[in-house]
Amino acid sequence: MNMPATKIEVETAAPAATVAAPVVAMTPKRPPRSEAYARMARETAVRVIPPLVVIALLTLVWELVCRRAGSALPPPSKVFKDTKELILDPFFDHGGIDKGLFWHLSASLQRVAFGYSLSAIAGIGLGVLVGQSVWAMRGLDPLFQVLRTIPPLAWLPLSLAAFRDGQPSAIFVIFITSIWPIIINTAVGIRNIPQDYRNVAAVVQLNPLEFFTKIMIPAAAPYIFTGLRIGIGLSWLAIVAAEMLIGGVGIGFFIWDAWNSSHISEIILALFYVGIVGFVLDRLIAGLGKVVTRGTAQN
Repeated sequence: MNMPATKIEVETAAPAATVAAPVVAMTPKRPPRSEAYARMARETAVRVIPPLVVIALLTLVWELVCRRAGSALPPPSKVFKDTKELILDPFFDHGGIDKGLFWHLSASLQRVAFGYSLSAIAGIGLGVLVGQSVWAMRGLDPLFQVLRTIPPLAWLPLSLAAFRDGQPSAIFVIFITSIWPIIINTAVGIRNIPQDYRNVAAVVQLNPLEFFTKIMIPAAAPYIFTGLRIGIGLSWLAIVAAEMLIGGVGIGFFIWDAWNSSHISEIILALFYVGIVGFVLDRLIAGLGKVVTRGTAQN
């Protein structure tokens, strides 16, 4: 009578031993939003506060030095007083060249956009050619190295003689000034493509167009955007200098006209805007490069 009972106990106990314990999914604990906001505030403060402190100190020194009798330059307080109307109303348009700073900056940016776009297209194309072809590099690279040393304003008389108009002449000066760093950096990026990438392209039998779009451009993109960043800075420098000579509406001509009228405060204000716009242009190209290259382009 005891044997069957033992067998039943064993048979009923066996399934209970095989039941798996329930698995509880553990989700990572998210930090409170207050901590995330505090971290963002600290990162922003680290980036913003130091330059603000430096600017405040330099402004204070400038104020103290230029407030003395006989100073050739006005202090910041006088600059603001003299240019208050230009600062508060940059959109006025009284016809001719009597316009607010917004319209002068807008005219300069339009010239830069057109000339820089042409230089980016031509520079990347020539850079790919020089970087990919040994014969093109031997034939064109010495010419590029000579032409890139010519100052931007040295091209202006030649462009005025060729185009007989200030607008295309200014655009040509921008183009010829900014194209060289784009060509050189693109060529360096093409030459530095790893040989393994070329071997893979040969194995999978990519045609020239596929090799260009899938291998060449992505691999050289960090170098290309380095050249584009240098080019946009040179473009902005060139247009300001060129507009001083060609006249018309533009921030360069505004500076030159203010000098002829002995309005030193207006010159200082215009230089401030020129620096801010140049910084924004550089940051835009850097941000675009970071997005396209997924963070591999230099900041």
